[in-house]
Amino acid sequence: MYDVIIIGAGIIGTSIARELSRYNTKILILEKGIDVSMGATKANSAIVHGGYAESNSTLRGRLCYKGRKQFKRLNEELNFGFEETGSLVISTEDDKEQLEKLMENGIKNGLDDLSIVGSEEIREIEPELIHDAKWALYCKGAGICSPYEMAIAMAENAIKNGVKLELENEVIDIEKIEDRFKVTTDKGEYYGKYVVNAAGLYSDKISKMVGVDNFEILPRSGEYILFTRGTGDPINTVIFQLPTKLGKGVLVTSTYYGNLLIGPDANDETEREDTSTHVERIAKIYQQAKSLYDKINPKQFIRSFTGIRARSSTNDFIIEETKVKGFINVAGIQSPGLTSSPAIAEMVIGILQDAGLKLEENPNFDPYRKPIITKKPLKPFNEIKDKIELPLGSEGRIVCRCEQVLEEEIVDALHRGIKVKTIDGVKRRTRATMGWCQGDFCKPRVIEVMEREYGEKIDPSYDIEHSGVNRVQKSELLDYLNSLEEE
Repeated sequence: MYDVIIIGAGIIGTSIARELSRYNTKILILEKGIDVSMGATKANSAIVHGGYAESNSTLRGRLCYKGRKQFKRLNEELNFGFEETGSLVISTEDDKEQLEKLMENGIKNGLDDLSIVGSEEIREIEPELIHDAKWALYCKGAGICSPYEMAIAMAENAIKNGVKLELENEVIDIEKIEDRFKVTTDKGEYYGKYVVNAAGLYSDKISKMVGVDNFEILPRSGEYILFTRGTGDPINTVIFQLPTKLGKGVLVTSTYYGNLLIGPDANDETEREDTSTHVERIAKIYQQAKSLYDKINPKQFIRSFTGIRARSSTNDFIIEETKVKGFINVAGIQSPGLTSSPAIAEMVIGILQDAGLKLEENPNFDPYRKPIITKKPLKPFNEIKDKIELPLGSEGRIVCRCEQVLEEEIVDALHRGIKVKTIDGVKRRTRATMGWCQGDFCKPRVIEVMEREYGEKIDPSYDIEHSGVNRVQKSELLDYLNSLEEE
């Protein structure tokens, strides 16, 4: 019997589990995927938002800044990669009214680090931007992070502090039996006093299993373009266009590791599992981003990807104990869900306490999780060539030449309480296969290490199936852009 069963191991489920692990409670996370952070957590903008964009009348507005303020401390404890870069919302119009409204809303949400800056200050902050930017809303405390590493870090630390994680367990039924729940998966049955539904895109389906049918998840897809490492270095902040009803507009940013990232667009005509990308949408994103930053080189494109946002029919976060006592919905966690996640976890703890869960602090709670990798500059190829050619098992051997990932870093990632069954899982923990060649060189080398460490064959079919999901390739994008120029 568990005290709390959490359904879903994205950033929300893992954050709640890690927060609960501070107490002497018996916690189980159930996740249908082969790993943690397999949904929206691994395919988003990786932005730690300021907290000015969402209305103070919404949970999204009230929780964003509360979450943002915790990232520095959490990164010091968990080492997932966070940098406070600041953000700019750019206007090319003389009128500042929209920016002033955003600033006013941010102040209502508690922000104290907002200012409206003119063209000269914009050039000082972002000298590489276009020169017809007239005004911008500057938020000093916004930033960037590595979201999938954050969820992995949360999960690892939660497990270290006693939480149980069951992967590849898809919930198919939930039954309330007196003062407990029977949660049935395709692998077995689990019993818990409380259930937290953090199932992302499928949270409405999970909620309906207990007869709570007061919202729907309406998937919204957003496509992105990622460029090779180093292309993001000229960008100092997160750069937004003025927001619309569909979102915050196409952004231009550097990832935590220095890749230029542009996107997303927004499309409500999508399926929950459709992560394909489309050359017309990708090209439009490219053109929109070029209107802000005209030094984007499409030949440095390495990957397109799509994230599916779990937008709810209420258009707000749903965080509440339902009419079924002990069943808590944490649903509709679209943007800024990543930024809000620490505050969401705290809110859920409060709801559980109000629902009757007794929480006694765990004196052995250890908040620290050491990093697997740290951000480091890449060395010239001639300096690492000998380390690449070292045989398996050699000290200092480099497995991934593009990202210069060491064999010992991969070995570390494989032995942290979560069995890593895929190359994709190694990629999100170490950056192996994330470079220019996208794994053409190092995938077999990664498998070689995995098979030695686990003493079993690694089936690459999962990675093959998911790596080729109708993604726009560089040659396709270049041809399409050339055709547009010819027209």
